[in-house]
Order: sequence, then C-alpha cells, then structure tokens
Amino acid sequence: MSDSRAIDARGVAKTFGEDELAVHALRGVDLQVERGEFIMLVGPSGSGKTTLLSIIGCVLSPTAGEVAIMGERVNDLAERELSALRRAHIGFIFQGYNLIDALSARDNVALGLRIRGVDRAGADAEAASALERVGLTARAKNKPSQLSGGEMQRVAIARALAGRPPLVLADEPTASLDAASGQWVTEMLREISEEQGATVLVVTHDARIFELAQRIVRIEDGAIQEQERAGRAQ
Repeated sequence: MSDSRAIDARGVAKTFGEDELAVHALRGVDLQVERGEFIMLVGPSGSGKTTLLSIIGCVLSPTAGEVAIMGERVNDLAERELSALRRAHIGFIFQGYNLIDALSARDNVALGLRIRGVDRAGADAEAASALERVGLTARAKNKPSQLSGGEMQRVAIARALAGRPPLVLADEPTASLDAASGQWVTEMLREISEEQGATVLVVTHDARIFELAQRIVRIEDGAIQEQERAGRAQ
C-alpha cells in the first residue's frame, strides 16, 4: 500500500447480516486516491457509495480487504486510535447537516475544534475564519432554525474544513439544495482542494455537478464499474 496516497483501498468487502439474510454491500472494491484529488463517487441508490465512504471515514470496518488513510493502515486500529485518526485527518460533510439546534453557527463550527483539543479562543477564531470562507460572517450568531438550507450546508462545510483536515468526505452534500446552491457548494469544495491541497471525495448522484470533478468513480452492486477523468481543465 502506498504512503503517498490519501486513500488506498484494496479488495474491500462489506457484508451485513449472515447466511440467507446476508447483504453484500461491497464486493472487492479497489480505490486509490492521490493527495489533493477532487473525486466524485457516483451510482444508484443502494450501490454501496455511502458504505464505502463510511469505511474510508473509519466509521465502519470492512469485512475483508485493506484500507490505508493518509498512509496509515487502519484495519487493525483500536476504536480509540480510529477516533484519533478521524479527528486529525478527516472532515465530514453530511447530507442532513447534523448541526446542533441550540448552538449558533459559530459554536457549531467551534465545537469540533474544541473536541480536538483547541482552546476556546483558538476555536472561536478558527470558526470565525471558516465561516468567513463560506460567506457567513454575518450569520455567525444565528442558530440553525434561523438559516436557510443552503446556509446550513455552508455551516456544515465550515465545520468540516475548520482546522484544515487533509481529507474531506462529503455524503450527498447537494441533495437538499436547489441548483444554484448545489453548484456553489461544490465549487467551494473544489476551491478548497485546489487552494489547500485537500483531498475531497464527494458521494453524489447529482449529475448537475459532475463537471466539477477531476475524476468520476462509478459504483454499482457494490463494485467499481469504471473510472473516468472528467470536469474542467486544470
């Protein structure tokens, strides 16, 4: 396995259940992603996209195969070590935003930094910077109920990017957004990859944003079907 790659997955399989109730979500997936790439993982519902993303994000363990994240083989790591790896290297963007209703936009972003051990002043400063990056400085004190869907997704992006993680994983980040907001969100992720050298993997079935990918990986029935270069010229 290569230490230079952000993601190196080989022969990855995932089975839920046993015997006649077994569901084979992934069937021997090989996926290598270089550092700084902007990748879209696409396929129909039930194809294994989110399962693969969860394994790459060290949330699920594979039934078989090997996975290395940022050069570190994760198969044999204890949960405490996996948690430390997630905190150090991975920013997550969820389809449902996963914001805490009682906290302001700034505090939602700062909370993840505090969990990583950043002091309050440092976390607040970094949260303010991340919200400025996504154009939400004026909304920093607003709670999720006071934000639009597009604004909540921007807060989720700011939270994922705070602290500049080298790997960003996004699960259907445009699913609940209109075309303009979805385009803006995806362009923001592409800019982060280009400007900060972050590796970004986006799970999506939103064909409106495919052109922004550097590479499209298609998965169906738990297996990679094809990979293709796509999108804008570098």
